[in-house]
Amino acid sequence: MEIPYIVTPRKDTGLFNSKIAIWLFLASEVMLFGGFFSAYVFLRLGADYPWPERTLPVLPGLINTFVLIGSSVTVVFAWASLKMRQWRKFQIFMGITVFCALIFMVLKAIEYNVKFHHQAVRLSDYSIMEGHLGFEMAGDKPVLDHKGNKIEENLIYVETSKLTFNTVRFHKPWVEEFLTEAEHKNSKIVLAADVTAITKEGQKAPEIVAKAGEALSIEFLNRLQKIHLAARSHNGAYRTAALRGEWVKAHAANPGKRDWQIASGVNIDVKALAPKLLDEISTVAFKVDPPTSFDFHPRDIKEADGQSTLRDGTVVDGKLEASPMVFHHVDAIDFQYLVMKAVAKGIDPEVAIQNSWLMKNSPFVQQAWKWHLAEMDKLKKELAVHHREPTHKELYRLGWKDLARMAEEEGGAKISGADQFKEEFFGPNYEARGAETFPEFSLPREQVGFAAKFSPAWNTYYAIYFTITGLHGLHVIGGALVLSYYLFFGKKMYLTNPEWLANRVEIGGLFWHFVDLVWIFVFPILYLM
Repeated sequence: MEIPYIVTPRKDTGLFNSKIAIWLFLASEVMLFGGFFSAYVFLRLGADYPWPERTLPVLPGLINTFVLIGSSVTVVFAWASLKMRQWRKFQIFMGITVFCALIFMVLKAIEYNVKFHHQAVRLSDYSIMEGHLGFEMAGDKPVLDHKGNKIEENLIYVETSKLTFNTVRFHKPWVEEFLTEAEHKNSKIVLAADVTAITKEGQKAPEIVAKAGEALSIEFLNRLQKIHLAARSHNGAYRTAALRGEWVKAHAANPGKRDWQIASGVNIDVKALAPKLLDEISTVAFKVDPPTSFDFHPRDIKEADGQSTLRDGTVVDGKLEASPMVFHHVDAIDFQYLVMKAVAKGIDPEVAIQNSWLMKNSPFVQQAWKWHLAEMDKLKKELAVHHREPTHKELYRLGWKDLARMAEEEGGAKISGADQFKEEFFGPNYEARGAETFPEFSLPREQVGFAAKFSPAWNTYYAIYFTITGLHGLHVIGGALVLSYYLFFGKKMYLTNPEWLANRVEIGGLFWHFVDLVWIFVFPILYLM
């Protein structure tokens, strides 16, 4: 059966089927992105922290804007070529469109990669430092974790004497990491005491399930986990049966009453049930002999001197060691958040900055801030002519371009125009500009209030940025795949029914125009404002 109106338009709407469908789909897309943009505006207006302004690199975003606009033009030319039955021209214009989509995604991938490798830390006093962390080194080689990845110098060190594992929730890769580190440091992890349990119903006395001194292993924990789960299943069946029986008695004794009215009187006789229950081995403790230092990622541990806890429930007993966050390159200093908090408390911003931990403990920050104040004096005089005041960001933040300019004015390294252009895409060139421009800095762990990459975890702005641009990127990929299908597999349809292919390309073009339109809103809202 032939489907009507795939080529010829309907008499009632003047549109063929797929064009009606795409307009309905685009209407839902408008509501989706309209909701995102509205949410962004409201969150920005009500933000309780300094909202990042002009933080994203403008040049890649600007190039991507022209790339998408150009691709919107070429997709129209591709459609027009089909209408004129010029297959070769269609291939050229559609090829350019798909290539533009590839350029867009490559630039977006570079931008994302820079964000995911850029570290930010908010100190306890709300001052902020940004830069790149170094890597743990063993001689001249980087230290690798159990996955073979380099380890950043942002670890919590605990001189561990005892490890207590949750037999159900233990994370196997972390256990393997413990064993690897212990072996590397000539230490052993062995069972602290005999593990005894009643494992069979009717058993009079507990049996020894594991003897003290047994070495830690995944197999050992799996064995205890199996015993624990079997006991829990066995006990659960008895408890359920006992509770069901109590409910039957309660309903018989209280006819006509609802469950919630009699629930307080429904209880299991624990003493009567105890002889039938097995021992559940929920945790098992190992001693580290001799005590040795283990390292943990900050996101994995809730540290405390004496006893810390991992996310999988493992308890780490031991002394918390000095665990500084080491920046190999500091490329931004931001006092905006500190100033906002100070003003709310009625404290003078300059006094708050001078009393900050960074100002008191870092000669580099002191030097940079002195230079910044002089620059602000010049800026205020320039802006006074135009009756404008410096923005909050201009007053209280030094970005990497400011630090680079300060270093150049003081005789530091200068880089070529080509390298400066490259920096717009990949961020500051640390090697070319030298350690004088972006120095190393060691931040004590007790001063770290919150730390994250420039990812959704850092603040609401980046959460929205990755949500909107990520969703838009998926639309670009989806649209490019459809247009690529027409480019590489549309010849057969062109030879049999060229008008049908032209209609399909027109629908794809309408979607592509929408993708371009969304970016026209994204670019100024996220990149320029």
